[in-house]
Amino acid sequence: MNDRELSCAGGQFMDRGRMNQNGVVQPLLTDLYQITMAYAYWKSDKTDDTAVFDLFFRNNPFHGEFTIFAGLEECLKFLDSFHYSQSDIEYLKQTLPEGIEHEFFEYLGNLTARDVTLYAIDEGTVAFPRVPIIKIEGPLIIVQLLETTLLTLVNYASLMATNAARYRMVAGKHVKLLEFGLRRAQGPDGGLSASKYSYTGGFDGTSNVLAGKLFNIPVKGTHAHAYITSFSSIGELKTRLIKHKQTGIMEDLLEHAVRHRAMLSHLLDVSTEESSEGELAAMVSYAIAFPDGFMALVDTYDVKSRETEQGHTEPKLINDNSPPKAKPSTNSHQNGQSNGQTNGHKTNGHQNGVAQNGSMSPKPKDTKIHETKTSTTTATTATATATPKTTTVFNGTAYLPKYVEKSFRSGLLNFSAVALALNDLGYHALGIRIDSGDLAYLSCLARETFEKVAERFKVPWFNKLTIVASNDINEDTILSLNEQGHKIDCFGIGTHLVTCQRQPALGCVYKLVEINGQPRIKLSQDVEKVTMPGNKNAYRLYSADGHALIDLLQKVSEPPPAVGQKVLCRHPFQESKRAYVIPSHVESLYKVYWKSGKICQQLPTLEQVREKVQISLKTLRNDHKRTLNPTPYKVAVSDNLYNFIHDLWLQNAPIGELS
Repeated sequence: MNDRELSCAGGQFMDRGRMNQNGVVQPLLTDLYQITMAYAYWKSDKTDDTAVFDLFFRNNPFHGEFTIFAGLEECLKFLDSFHYSQSDIEYLKQTLPEGIEHEFFEYLGNLTARDVTLYAIDEGTVAFPRVPIIKIEGPLIIVQLLETTLLTLVNYASLMATNAARYRMVAGKHVKLLEFGLRRAQGPDGGLSASKYSYTGGFDGTSNVLAGKLFNIPVKGTHAHAYITSFSSIGELKTRLIKHKQTGIMEDLLEHAVRHRAMLSHLLDVSTEESSEGELAAMVSYAIAFPDGFMALVDTYDVKSRETEQGHTEPKLINDNSPPKAKPSTNSHQNGQSNGQTNGHKTNGHQNGVAQNGSMSPKPKDTKIHETKTSTTTATTATATATPKTTTVFNGTAYLPKYVEKSFRSGLLNFSAVALALNDLGYHALGIRIDSGDLAYLSCLARETFEKVAERFKVPWFNKLTIVASNDINEDTILSLNEQGHKIDCFGIGTHLVTCQRQPALGCVYKLVEINGQPRIKLSQDVEKVTMPGNKNAYRLYSADGHALIDLLQKVSEPPPAVGQKVLCRHPFQESKRAYVIPSHVESLYKVYWKSGKICQQLPTLEQVREKVQISLKTLRNDHKRTLNPTPYKVAVSDNLYNFIHDLWLQNAPIGELS
């Protein structure tokens, strides 16, 4: 058994010298037709043919106008370890059609990537359609066998990094982003790749512990609703004592928390009878376990208020979207429902509380009017879960149910009490997580609560508590929350990020463009699928203000464009589209990364690739990066390459005959 087989037997990843090798990535991770083509090439005596393949994509993902290139390091690892093991050969003998000559299997057994040369743009660089991000030269059979594996290593990595970069842009640089998607990812390898490339694209951490170990990504997390619901009363607390951080004296944390809760009840206008004892017990327990890292989930229970059960005159319904601090966010844009809205609630036997998966809105007749005046003519309150349909008007004033405010503030009450109790003993809590409801409004309510507590109890650090939001957040949700003036410090994002729900595949292709020095072109009635033949170089031309103007493809025989010299740039397929460019800076995009069986460049760390993404994005104008109707970035060919393409097109296109 060779070292690759040992790595697979021992686990998906193993340390192999300088690189962390994924044991799944091996020559058999390919399509069958690659191997049958290799046999046909071999049978046709084409073992000495040399070829050039381009790996590129045709369209940017997510209706955007840029793509982040990622996955290069994994491609180089694959080339470094490329070898068919004896068990691979035995399997192929059983799998391929009968009649395959024995000598072919001997040929496969001796194949390596030593004679391959790989050119690529730097990992983490913005890339654009039709510009090859990887260029492969070498013996025809071996570079053909590389196709599928290279595509699978680049396609998802680049898509994921691009998706993450877009989230980073809409969230802004001061908001933290955490990847929470392992449980929703496409299998374990998809989950690991998502963690790695979301970090590349600009996320700050992951919940994925294995990804943290393998890639040195910061690992973050809080706790689930299950921890809160596992306690039903304070009587279940078996441990209540904790050492004072400075004195070392053991003190009763629950006693401190109960005392603070009584004082907070008046400050926050939340009765202790309306809050959940089970929730308080769970938070005390968690705080004892993590006194320096207390981050609590505060929306586990819908807590009924006595006030909500009192009837009142039913006011007229209106469609009002204007709460004082934030409009209701709409995480479910397709159906227009507010984030966290549910069909109802059920009691689960927990004291003073109803466990919830999300929040819900009471019917108007169950609503207790709660007034917050914002002007002489209007007064509104935004609630966690009330949609415009449940907003009410009374005497010309818009209201939302106090009930929902109470339900959320139960969690805030208990959290604040425990946080203040920790403060008594020399510890500082970290913050809260909100996993349902109107995230904009709830974050504003939480921040307002923290400010009140900070002022009343003279604890300035309470103003700085972190507010984390999760619950099926996507790019549009963040844009909406930005418009509403949210107070969220950190987003935990899972499903929409790791599954790339807006577009599940990038669509990279791998096309033969030259064989034995002769150009090859693929023709199609769909012009988008016509390839640009020949061995090419790529250059990025910059304007005087430092922004990228255009990517230019040239034949390798052409001299590179010069700074200050006029260059004719042409659309590859539309004759009338052309422009002169005088670049202030010219960047050659390709570097030789693999040659003569070894890596030729110092590979950057994951942190350096992550930094490269942000540096590269800064070279694009804002109109190329905007989410709505971005300006297409221009990709051009030289006049020489344009004429070459169209001459070859005419030579290869069949001439029709009319009769």
